[in-house]
Amino acid sequence: MFVAVVPPDDVREDLAGFLEPREGLRWTPAERLHLTLAFLPDMPDRILEPLDERLRAAVVDLPPFACRLAGAGAFPHPDRPAVLWLGVDRGRAELEHLALRVRGAANTMGAAPDGQRFVPHVTLARPPRQRSAVRWLRVLDGYGSRTWTVDEVSLIESQLQGRGRPRHVEVSVLPLGG
Repeated sequence: MFVAVVPPDDVREDLAGFLEPREGLRWTPAERLHLTLAFLPDMPDRILEPLDERLRAAVVDLPPFACRLAGAGAFPHPDRPAVLWLGVDRGRAELEHLALRVRGAANTMGAAPDGQRFVPHVTLARPPRQRSAVRWLRVLDGYGSRTWTVDEVSLIESQLQGRGRPRHVEVSVLPLGG
């Protein structure tokens, strides 16, 4: 499971449209594009309901905020990338604060987040690691989404399908209060 900000449909479709004609990589489909706030690798089913309540309480007093996708990157490094991603150039501080709240709430419920440092991003592709991604980063750096208002986060279950492709099922939507 994971907690994420899911951009509006038109933002995800626009990004997918930008990526589609670019051959050479298997791009993340529009319906799976999101900004992960907390990845919860070992979450017992018995805590789902209390976790939902704790997450809801953690975000209810936070105001909605503006967000925009822009700026490309690669993890762990552009010369040997495991992941190509698109970052955030508006709403970064708010996303960091939101992630801190969500991770704290999950941790107190026994659904410890993975411990990775939070970097607000949308995963675009997982390229072959032996190739440099510098060329792809130049292309991806040319993209910028429209600005939208983040007014909710989602608790999402990732279900593995055939050939390792996950299907994301939204379990709960948690509105920001403001």
